[in-house]
Amino acid sequence: MVKSEKREDKDGHCHSSVEQYLVKDPESFARNLALMIEEAGKAAAAWTAPRERGEMRDGFSEPMTDMVKTFSRLTEYWLSEPSRALEAQTRLFSGYMNIWANAIHKTRGEAEGENAIQPEKGDKRFQDPEWGRNAFFDFLKQVYLVTSRWAADLVENAEGLDEHTRHKANFYVRQISQAISPSNFILTNPELFRETVQSNGENLVRGMRMLAEDIAAGKGELKLRQADYSKFEIGRNIATTPGKVIARSELAEIIQYEAATDKVLKRPLLICPPWINKFYILDLNPQKSFIRWAVEQGHTVFVISWINPDERHGRKDWDAYIREGIEFALDRIEGATGEKEVNAIGYCVGGTLLAAALALMGKTGDKRIRTATFFATQVDFTHAGDLKVFVDEEQIEALERAMEQKGYLDGNKMAMAFNMLRSGDLIWPYIVNNYMRGKDPLPFDLLFWNADSTRMAAANHSYYLRNCYLENNLSRGRAVLRGEKLSLSDIRIPIYNLATREDHIAPARSVFTGSAFFGGEVEFVMAGSGHIAGVVNPPSLNKYQYWVGAKPFCTFEDWLSKAEEMPGSWWPHWQAWIEKRNKAKVPARAIGGKLIKPLADAPGEYVRMRV
Repeated sequence: MVKSEKREDKDGHCHSSVEQYLVKDPESFARNLALMIEEAGKAAAAWTAPRERGEMRDGFSEPMTDMVKTFSRLTEYWLSEPSRALEAQTRLFSGYMNIWANAIHKTRGEAEGENAIQPEKGDKRFQDPEWGRNAFFDFLKQVYLVTSRWAADLVENAEGLDEHTRHKANFYVRQISQAISPSNFILTNPELFRETVQSNGENLVRGMRMLAEDIAAGKGELKLRQADYSKFEIGRNIATTPGKVIARSELAEIIQYEAATDKVLKRPLLICPPWINKFYILDLNPQKSFIRWAVEQGHTVFVISWINPDERHGRKDWDAYIREGIEFALDRIEGATGEKEVNAIGYCVGGTLLAAALALMGKTGDKRIRTATFFATQVDFTHAGDLKVFVDEEQIEALERAMEQKGYLDGNKMAMAFNMLRSGDLIWPYIVNNYMRGKDPLPFDLLFWNADSTRMAAANHSYYLRNCYLENNLSRGRAVLRGEKLSLSDIRIPIYNLATREDHIAPARSVFTGSAFFGGEVEFVMAGSGHIAGVVNPPSLNKYQYWVGAKPFCTFEDWLSKAEEMPGSWWPHWQAWIEKRNKAKVPARAIGGKLIKPLADAPGEYVRMRV
């Protein structure tokens, strides 16, 4: 980090020095600007080439149209009554007048007034001292904060908006506010300004070169790099728990892991991960691997590794994913172990698929799964969070038309949608670091996994969006598979339902609400942190906490107010819950048993397929 220059007046007040923002070597600076323009031309060529060849078309029109329609509904409320518009304008004008008054105080060397607006706690964008010391940058910061909060208040205080429209308006305002932050631009970010001047623009050359590389890597779309991916290799230092692929279908490889104990629990453990991401989030490295930890606790662990679908899989729907994934795995587990009863885990959308499979199995009398654990899984989508912004009839129809051409949704599009849920953490810091500062991101296994996106098979993704997010059919008993209407009340086995407190994908309230639809006993547990860190939290790290409480047949607020906070990881609590249901043990099993010959070493071939 480049240090900012400062000076003190005779009263001891710190002031910003203007010299740190002056170009010292105009010739070098001009030469680097020319090189930057050259690299920008390469970026533009990488963007336009696939479009000129007809390999890609931009899909900006649908989201932009939806955003304009949403904001039209919002402005209709504020402009329909002159008094409302005047009130809103007065509030904004008052905020600007306070900023102006504080700016005058600063120029006189006086302390800011009590009404000076400050960033929210934890906002990392304005940490550089110049945001407070330099009158110009402080003015920009406060104008931005006042304006963005005023815009958010317009959404919150608009009466008569349906909840879906309000939700979308909140989301779009947040995205625009993040995008226009002065921290994102060289001339309005003191740290970027200083680095650009002191390196004579070399950072801009490096940044444009990285931008061109990332657009080329995305085949015409920006594939934002969030980590140094070169330091990781699947099977070498990622997904290294010893095991073998014992079976392979068109959709899934079934992996069995080597036992680590002399005795193992009689019931094998089947893990159904999401197909939206790859399974090795549960096996990042030996220290953070839930799979390795479960093996060490005496589980015979089997994992479904979903294929990264292409044109061949376009018509594979949920029925296919259940037949060729979950049921296929259960058959092979019985062949490898002789056991007809298993414990099952589903993570995120993998859990939603598992719940649908269990409801179907409840109809047909299939009792092979004896307990089910859900990690951050939604089965009711009433409170489904910001992803609902992307789901209405028009948007789904547009998506289905796009998927029909290839048979799948590009993984980059899904990855960008997830990144937008936390754009302040997952998009803009990397745009600033990579393309303006010209610095390579650091190696980070979690972000390597996050960037290893997968495509979505068209029929599968359409069924999910319509039956879950759009129509909420799964919890309402209206989802149909194999001609049967599914009812979650037919799931009468014990359920361990884990939510995470700061989850932006499967909000804790949504997971809690889903608990009421199951037909058997439900243990609801809430872990600290979010969708990933709250789940992948090994006991050895001694991080975060979890909450346990009453049965989840009250309001979420009531449950939370009476819940008991427990330190550390929830993993041992889950292990005790599993053993309470059946703690019988048998000698450790060989991979594949006597009947199945392994096909390959773990983590297999499907997980290595890249977008």
